[in-house]
Amino acid sequence: MTTTGTDQELTPDRIMEVGMGFWPAKVLLTAVKLGLFGELAAGPRPAAGIAEALGLQQRGLYDFLDALVALGFVEREGIGEAARYRNAPEADRFLDPAKPTYVGAALEMANDRMYPFWGDLENALETGEPQNEIKHQGRDVFEKLYEDPARLEQFANAMGSAQMGAFQALAGSFDFSRYSTLCDLGGARGDLSICVAREHEHLQCVSVDLPAVEPLARQRIRQAGLEHRVEARSLDFWEDPIPRADVITMGHILHDWGTEEKKRLIGRSFHSLNEGGALVAVESVIDDQRRENAFGLLMSLNMLIETPGGANFTGEDFAGWTAEAGFRDSEVFPLSGPMSAAVAYK
Repeated sequence: MTTTGTDQELTPDRIMEVGMGFWPAKVLLTAVKLGLFGELAAGPRPAAGIAEALGLQQRGLYDFLDALVALGFVEREGIGEAARYRNAPEADRFLDPAKPTYVGAALEMANDRMYPFWGDLENALETGEPQNEIKHQGRDVFEKLYEDPARLEQFANAMGSAQMGAFQALAGSFDFSRYSTLCDLGGARGDLSICVAREHEHLQCVSVDLPAVEPLARQRIRQAGLEHRVEARSLDFWEDPIPRADVITMGHILHDWGTEEKKRLIGRSFHSLNEGGALVAVESVIDDQRRENAFGLLMSLNMLIETPGGANFTGEDFAGWTAEAGFRDSEVFPLSGPMSAAVAYK
């Protein structure tokens, strides 16, 4: 048997890296959960001081900290007991809870909810059923979240931090100059409305969500000093009239639902848009050939884990649904990372 040059160049390295990817993921998630990056924000600390502050034992301590060094999230001077650890620049900016750029809320939720539920991916694929609270408690994920203020706040903070870069990119790249009013459906803390209102002083925005979320949005809007241009309003977008607006936005809302529900929500939005208006869906839109946006495809699997019928979609899917609803044209353009804006024009 002979081997080709290509065969000789192949190695199992990438297979092993992906297959064991839960190791570095859990190390990072654990560091966030323990509050390590907040502890290191004040400056370099010895391992003993970190252990005392976080309640950690000696065994595994140096392996844990040095693994974070090897992964690039922590920097170290010296070695062993003489070592001093500090946040790497990336972690200092995005994993210090005291900074407005903190994205760790999404990782906190990933650690507490998504990580254990993803352990049942095999069962999800075999049954086609969610593997979260629905499976374990017989209750819808949103019903469970919205009845517990602490869990709801964690979820809202997670969604806000995960999408902040995309919202800021949308505010900076989409032409809002033609529009005067914006309604954000499922707006949670109001982050999308706040980002857009900061960038475009002529816009009046309303962020709508279920009643339990309204206090979180009002607080966030007040902290931003935008009460005069951003309103938080309680609303069920399946049952209540959607406020008329020039622009209707949705940040990771459509992927929660099956195809028929997506079409229904798009149709309801069409009827509430002013003539010449735009529907903007911020999502991890899958490329039409379903080959490139791995994150979008993984997010779609997450919807299998989390919802009875949710899934991500391609730009071609969005174009078909919006045309069926009556929109004249649509486009998809990139925002940040794997996220895009799918836009339909009335």
